[in-house]
Amino acid sequence: MNWYLEVFRKYTVFTGRSRRAEYWWFILINMIIAFILGFIDGFSGTFNEQFGLGLLSGIYMLVILIPSIAVAIRRLHDTGRSGWWMLILFVPLIGGLVFLVFMLLPSEAGENKWGPNPIEQGAQPA
Repeated sequence: MNWYLEVFRKYTVFTGRSRRAEYWWFILINMIIAFILGFIDGFSGTFNEQFGLGLLSGIYMLVILIPSIAVAIRRLHDTGRSGWWMLILFVPLIGGLVFLVFMLLPSEAGENKWGPNPIEQGAQPA
């Protein structure tokens, strides 16, 4: 849970680097929360089939939009890539696969132009 909260502490930080653990724990917890909110939306009748979202899950998606972009950009920086690589997601199918591979790659060793390696610094969430 600390990795999840760490992303929200740095919700507008688009510089620096994020470890794989920070990114993937954030994604996992978001998926769990989205599933629970979707269930609540469906059960309470606030789910809108036209949009594919319910009231609670829609609000949650808006809340996590900027932190999700920020942590993905920091994760790209950690692999030695510019945040502009996120635009590859607009390429159907292939873009998503390439982005997934980037998120799975290990950290670039040592310091790069976005800062020191968070693993070598022993970065653990507080």
